[in-house]
Amino acid sequence: MQALVEFLVLGGLVVQVLLVFSVVSVAIILVKLWQAFQYRPAANAHPEQVLGHFEKGEWQQALLLSKNQRNARALVMASALNAFDQGSLGEADVRAEVGRVARNEIEEQQRYLRVLEVVAMVAPLLGLFGTVLGMISAFQAMEDAGAQVNPSVLSGGIWKALMTTAVGLAVAIPVSIAHSWLERRVENLAHHISDDVQRLFTAFHQRNAQHLAKKQA
Repeated sequence: MQALVEFLVLGGLVVQVLLVFSVVSVAIILVKLWQAFQYRPAANAHPEQVLGHFEKGEWQQALLLSKNQRNARALVMASALNAFDQGSLGEADVRAEVGRVARNEIEEQQRYLRVLEVVAMVAPLLGLFGTVLGMISAFQAMEDAGAQVNPSVLSGGIWKALMTTAVGLAVAIPVSIAHSWLERRVENLAHHISDDVQRLFTAFHQRNAQHLAKKQA
């Protein structure tokens, strides 16, 4: 603990700000990982299972499975199935309601990702800023020493200055990787939701067409 305090004092305000950035970023990453784990589909109620039941005409089984889940895909499908079940809504109204639920779920998954993006972008710049300030301080010390300058004064100032750049990169690199992974996960989720909704509407139209054909027969 004492070593950390000494490191923060040595690094100055820039390193202290970078430490705050890293703590905030780690907290957000842990929250998003917990969110991914908490809302993962159950083995017996995967979205593909729901779609399979619906495409087979097993309406109630599909609705029951989707309602028992909290993951984003199941919630969107549950909203579509509920809208279909009401029967009084037109297709445009059903699509609007499903789109609203889908946007809310995707927005929930995207929450705080912007913070990670900003940290990944600002941390190396802040580290470089600290290095520039450190170099200025080192050369000022050389000027004050005049003709009797000690090379260790310059070298000591330089390594302290470069430390902020190293810390900035150490914060930015893992945060950037985590942000890219989480962002890609949201993109995949949006793609799957769009595909799920389209499959639901296709199955719904096929089901209506079959009922109409039976009536006409």
